[in-house]
Amino acid sequence: MSSSNSIGEDLTLAHRLADAADAITLKRYQALDLAVSTKPDKTPVTDADKSAEEAIRALLHAHRPNDGIVGEEFGNEGLEKNRYWVIDPIDGTKNFLRGVPTWATLIGLVERLEDGRQRTIVSVVSAPALFRRWSAHLGGGAFVTLNHETTRRIHVSDVSRIEDASISYSDFSGWGEMLEPFHDLLGKAWRTRGYGDFWSHMLVAEGALEVAIEPELALWDMVALDLIVTEAGGVFSNTKGEIGPHGGNGVSTNAALHQYVISSLGASENKSESK
Repeated sequence: MSSSNSIGEDLTLAHRLADAADAITLKRYQALDLAVSTKPDKTPVTDADKSAEEAIRALLHAHRPNDGIVGEEFGNEGLEKNRYWVIDPIDGTKNFLRGVPTWATLIGLVERLEDGRQRTIVSVVSAPALFRRWSAHLGGGAFVTLNHETTRRIHVSDVSRIEDASISYSDFSGWGEMLEPFHDLLGKAWRTRGYGDFWSHMLVAEGALEVAIEPELALWDMVALDLIVTEAGGVFSNTKGEIGPHGGNGVSTNAALHQYVISSLGASENKSESK
């Protein structure tokens, strides 16, 4: 179990990791000589992704040598340890390489409990091109810092009717049998927009949106988002309603609408069971 003091030290380190990543990514953002290649999964990776993750790993090796690391670009090390850091050096690489400013470095620290459960205890999401950084530690609330100057606590909205809710999503691919109920859900909402990636979930945490949904996500896409959303009073689960960032996809809500959203996304399953 982590003490409040150690969590505070871990959060300070997480901000330092984000600072190191920001220094690299901002310098390479919109660079004319940005190097881009394609990974085996057909997704792009830039020299900035790799350099940022290398910088974060170097700091962790120096300051937390007993912790494990899970990173998008360079794999896992020490995943069996009681604590491990989860890194996405650039969430929104496609935005980054096209000059769209909605990209961020995601950093989370996961702790394994004696009963086998895992929980995120520290999170930082840094979006330097948007001049925003979100952070949270377990039990300490969620915060956003603007322009490296003003920090305020954030909280989800209290909207309780889907007809009054704003929903954000990534795109319409990857939904499979859930696509029809997903479209039905969007049709019932007050407003829908495809902000995508980390941005949607942080807007839920800020109370600007009520729901953010992405049908296909990796662990490094979700760990940092999960804690910030929950510390802001929301709920983070997969589309089946399994709480936490380990379910293969992500649904963030303001809590009041969570069960409604999960039930709506399961409409196709319910229909097949009733036949």
